[in-house]
This record gives sequence, structure tokens and C-alpha cells, in this order.
Amino acid sequence: MYNENQLSSKSNISVLPSSQQILRRFYNPLDCMTAHLMLESAEVLAGVKPANLISLVNRNQLCGRNLYQLWQSHHEDLATRLSDLTIKVLQTKERALLLLCYNNNQLERHLAHAGIRTLLHKAGYEVDSSIEAQLGDLSRRIENNGSFPHEIGLFLGYPAKDVAAFMGLIKLPFTCQCLWKIYGNPIQSLGLVEQFRCCRQRMGAILASGKQTALQLDNSSHPFFCHATENDDQYHGA
Repeated sequence: MYNENQLSSKSNISVLPSSQQILRRFYNPLDCMTAHLMLESAEVLAGVKPANLISLVNRNQLCGRNLYQLWQSHHEDLATRLSDLTIKVLQTKERALLLLCYNNNQLERHLAHAGIRTLLHKAGYEVDSSIEAQLGDLSRRIENNGSFPHEIGLFLGYPAKDVAAFMGLIKLPFTCQCLWKIYGNPIQSLGLVEQFRCCRQRMGAILASGKQTALQLDNSSHPFFCHATENDDQYHGA
């Protein structure tokens, strides 16, 4: 169901202008990395998705910078700048880092939902443990297997019915594939896809200005932020 390219938000949602064009507009390396993480976590910052995966490949981008190396050099500064996000390294390889960017409160509420808890329990997780313990279990599964476990979609806010159907826990017909495989009635799932796309495009348009103020997430007048949207409908069918 999932592979590294599908799970990297960067490769799945088109952005106008391109992410490379946006990064070129921030000359300071820390600003460049901040802009990259903001763009890749736009849906999480908007409150419509609990978490995003970001892959940082150890090679120079078209903008001339190596995001893998920038993370290694500036991760502490980035944690301060992006205080609304918790950034966890899920996997470390010589050629790439896999980051999970999430809002702790939002992910905690999401994983506490009865439908999600049931599916995680069936996948072998201790559902009464902390988020840190569950993410630690997820990280170990990725490291040990060298691939993404099917239940990772639950952590990323993909509809529970789609994840459960792919795992073979419920029987629904395959309908289509966008950012993930969609089963059964696609309306709610496609609605989420559109929400994610709109968040990414809105953040891209703001960052394209190249202005320092675009990186100031603690500014109450920052143009990106909108009302958080609850996605309870996704839990139906789990």
C-alpha cells in the first residue's frame, strides 16, 4: 500500500511554485530548511492532519543545498522555530533521514479514538501506552523490516476504513488511489485529499514571497492559519 515515495508528502501533492523554486528564495540555510519543513508539514500546521512523513535525502537539491546536512546542523534551532511541531527521526540511513512531523495534542486525540485504537491493537500495539511508546514501536518496525508497516497510515491520518481494508481487516472494494489506496465509498477520502492539497498550495503561495515574515509561525497574523478541521468521518467503518 505504501512506499517511501508515496509517503513523502513532497512527492504526492503538487505545489505551484515548485518546492525547489521556493527554497531558492531563502538564502539563509536555516531559513531554507525552515521553509522546507513548513511546506512539507502544511496540513499538520493547518490542523487537518495529525502527522506527515518527510524524507531528507543526502544529496544536493537543485537549489544547491543538502537538506539532510542542514537538518544535522540545525535541528535544534528548527525545533525552536517550529514549536507547534514535534519532529521525530523515525529512521536514519547514510543516504536519507525519515522524519515524522506531528502536533502532539492532535496526534494524541487522533490515536485515542476508539476506531483507531482497535486497529492499532489488532496490529500489535499497546494502545494504552504513551504516544512516545507507540511511535517508538513504529520506528522499530520500520528499522527492523526496512519498509513501512501497513498501519502507518493510521498515524498519518489516512481514513481508518481505507487502512483497515488494505490490512484485510474489513472487506471493501478497491475504488481508486490518490495519496493512498481508497476503498469503498471514496467521497470522504477524496475530500481529505483535497484538503491536504489546498493546505500545501496555500503554504506554498505564502512561502513563495521569500519574506522572513512568512517563516514567523508565532505571529498571530500569519496568513496561513485557519480553523482546525476535525475529521471524525474518517473513523467510520473501522
